[in-house]
Amino acid sequence: MCGIFGFQILGDSNLEPQNLTKNLVKLSQKRGFDASGICCNNENNYLVLKRPQPGTDLIKSKYFKKLFLNKATNYKKIFSLIGQCRLQTEGSKYIQENNQPVIIGDIALVHNGIVVNHKELDISDNIGLDLNFTTSDSFNLCSYINKNITKKTIDEIFQYLNKKIIGSFSLGFINKKDNSLNLGTNTGSLYYILSDNLFIFGSEKNFMLKIKKKFNLSNDFIIKKLNPGKFLNINLNKEEAYKKQSSYFINIGTINRDLKRCSSCILPETYPYIEFNEKGVCNYCISYFKKPKKIFENKLELILDKYRSKNNNPDCLVGLSGGRDSCYGLHVLKKEFGMNPIAYTYDWGLTSDISRLNQAKVTGALGVEHIIRSPDIQKKRDNIRLNVNAWLKKPKLGMVPIFMAGDKDFYQYGRTLRKENNINLTVFASGQVYEQRNFFIGFCGVKDILENTSRLYDYPLKVKLQLAFYYALQFIINPRYINFSMLDTLKSFFTSFILKDNFVYLFEYIKWDEKKIMSTLDKEYGWISDSNYGKNQWRMGDGQTAFTNYIFYKLAGFTEFDNFRSLQIRDNLLTRREGMELILDDNKPKYKKIKEFCETVGLSTEKVLTKIELIEPIF
Repeated sequence: MCGIFGFQILGDSNLEPQNLTKNLVKLSQKRGFDASGICCNNENNYLVLKRPQPGTDLIKSKYFKKLFLNKATNYKKIFSLIGQCRLQTEGSKYIQENNQPVIIGDIALVHNGIVVNHKELDISDNIGLDLNFTTSDSFNLCSYINKNITKKTIDEIFQYLNKKIIGSFSLGFINKKDNSLNLGTNTGSLYYILSDNLFIFGSEKNFMLKIKKKFNLSNDFIIKKLNPGKFLNINLNKEEAYKKQSSYFINIGTINRDLKRCSSCILPETYPYIEFNEKGVCNYCISYFKKPKKIFENKLELILDKYRSKNNNPDCLVGLSGGRDSCYGLHVLKKEFGMNPIAYTYDWGLTSDISRLNQAKVTGALGVEHIIRSPDIQKKRDNIRLNVNAWLKKPKLGMVPIFMAGDKDFYQYGRTLRKENNINLTVFASGQVYEQRNFFIGFCGVKDILENTSRLYDYPLKVKLQLAFYYALQFIINPRYINFSMLDTLKSFFTSFILKDNFVYLFEYIKWDEKKIMSTLDKEYGWISDSNYGKNQWRMGDGQTAFTNYIFYKLAGFTEFDNFRSLQIRDNLLTRREGMELILDDNKPKYKKIKEFCETVGLSTEKVLTKIELIEPIF
């Protein structure tokens, strides 16, 4: 089903690791073309490259060359490498955790076979692992070994696996602590060559024969089979194990690398136009501290009192997406400020079913009229598909927001429905200051730092002109943007940036308290969270959010959640440590939501994700 391979070389070997790896990949690819990956260990450091593409494409990539130009090329002592060419069985190849090698703690593992009862393996005390996120058999095997590697001998570990497992396994793993390379199998599908300074293994005897011939290995290099139920522990280094260094882990060609981050907030070095002072504090924090945000709840009361109805007639129009903030905003206006709102929703084709349920729950419980406006949804979805395909031809991060251009009529209906219902006030609970995404304009080449600007209309004229120039230039560079969606895009720019915005943004005046918001919605309305969207339900009602965040995460190393949490940190709503812990969950790719988005707009999930995986990241 899969081809696994690996080797360990002492510094005095004549074999060059990069060339040996290429040949092992080419041979092993015969057993699986869906995904491939390698992991090497040198001086207690793991470097891993894994991609949802055939092995021959992997070894042609610049990431492969980059790996062997890295510190892993220090072969003076000992160099270990394992790899796999995968045939997709359990788990999508687009979820990187399903692809191999799998790295957990000190263990890097490759596995061939199918373990039917892998969920029965005892991995319960692997602290820090999200066991609900991925539960592939390879992941659980690696997790079990990592848990027990310091408690049991290699013999005991493999005895347990041989006895416990239902199904098949042939595996190889590196233990970073002692630089050992370990093999085990219950099928006998592993072959190896061993000498004083060289150890090579692969899934088939024929592979080893071709390696032996390719590198002119003498008859002293005998090919042996690892029999079913047996294990092998290899450590060619006869010296004392290296002194443990600080953990170092890079996922070359993917996103799992340590980015330099602001020492005050959590914005990374890839954030547009970020600069750090001598203390590691970013310019966004420095600017923010000079202009702290203020809460004006009393001022809000004065504004609302001008419009509040004396006879229970509708007195304000409220945008309702069905997400967390808008549902809570409707609650606050009705119950805490005594307003008589009409809610409205612009359902443009990406509103989720759960959002609609939440809209019904809240408006029903509050007794609030709910108006829905919808365009030609199929046309809107077609426009999204056209723009995504155009973007994939010449991907620029500044053009990602164009995917959402079709939802900007939301603003216009805030104007027209107000007039139709003889109401003079429109209130939004969206657009609050923690949603200020400076990187949207930064990736368009705009250097200005925008703060406390909920309204797109309020962007400085210079910024608007720079954005208009950037978009126009991209349309010239990439004519695929000149399609049926173009009129919609131009209209959206005019509606949001040019037309006067005189709406009231609720969270400019009242304190934004995430725990209180969620508690209120849960207790009073039975508000429904979308489990596929993760723990953080901000923007869960926007069907494209998981997709666009996936792009930013893959290509820039951060998402809008890093931005969101950093703003919370600056306002002392979170500690920096809490922010770092939260983005670990916030930034996990939401593959079910991504697939849902692609299917909704008529895109092939597999083709789109493959193309995104192959785009060069900016770090």
